[in-house]
Amino acid sequence: MATLNHTAVSHTVFHLLGIPGLEDQHMWISIPFFISYVIALLGNSLLIFIILTKRSLHEPMYLFLCMLAGADIVLSTCTVPQALAIFWFHAGEISLNCCIIQLFFIHSTFISESGILLVMAFDRYIAICYPLRYTTILTHALIRKIGVSIFLRSYGTIFPIIFLLKRLTFCRSNILPHTGCEHIGLAKFSCDDVRVNIWYGFFVLMSTLVLDLMLIFVSYMLILCAVFRMPSRDARHKALNTCGSHVCVIILFYGPEIFTTLTQQFGRHIPPHVHILLANVCIVAPPMLNPIIYGIKTKQIRDQVTHILFPKEI
Repeated sequence: MATLNHTAVSHTVFHLLGIPGLEDQHMWISIPFFISYVIALLGNSLLIFIILTKRSLHEPMYLFLCMLAGADIVLSTCTVPQALAIFWFHAGEISLNCCIIQLFFIHSTFISESGILLVMAFDRYIAICYPLRYTTILTHALIRKIGVSIFLRSYGTIFPIIFLLKRLTFCRSNILPHTGCEHIGLAKFSCDDVRVNIWYGFFVLMSTLVLDLMLIFVSYMLILCAVFRMPSRDARHKALNTCGSHVCVIILFYGPEIFTTLTQQFGRHIPPHVHILLANVCIVAPPMLNPIIYGIKTKQIRDQVTHILFPKEI
């Protein structure tokens, strides 16, 4: 089929509407957004500070947690300030280049978090199944290589999307009914054939998030098999307890995303603003709750937080 001859000028500026249908509620919606962002910044920054300054926490599990906290800060900073600008000041105007940059960091950071959760599951597998070889397997050199690999994978898989979007002609509406930019949502406003974008987006989803989730599931099946072979009940309880916070974070990260995907595919009669709210929950909730979960369920971190916030009088 011949390529369409576009006579309209391609849009270089777009306007984000926030949450269409709930414009009169934007000020109220901004309150939980703002509170979650403040908690995410303070909680994850405190987590990073504690782990980096306390040498006793320079263990693989805590170093991976430090990576997760850093990714949480980037993810929330890429999305929430833009949403608050729309809610408070109606500042929804964004250039095409800025839109692509935003979605690049959102998608790549999301994939980074998925990769970090996978290596954290691998860390728990080694700690429970091979406890005597734990420190010799997960050396600091290997942790550095794993960290670099995670971020190279995330940036490498999302980088082609920049060129897939830049090749398009955006001659349809420049009004984006969302609080931020995302790949397919932006591509749909093009007058060109976007099947390559759709298929590449599907490939990225299957080769990163879906693959990571499957490997995490396999890791925990192996962990459970090892735990139930332990002769001592206390040992089983201790082993499962060390995985508790990680399992909570996995459910928090993948749960809303799976639910959102299902509602988009099968919830044809669900109002668009519900889809947008669910998409924001996927991005806003994990960075806010992750440090709280680890702060509550991990004794070493809980003790350090208590010492910083409530120092004993000398």
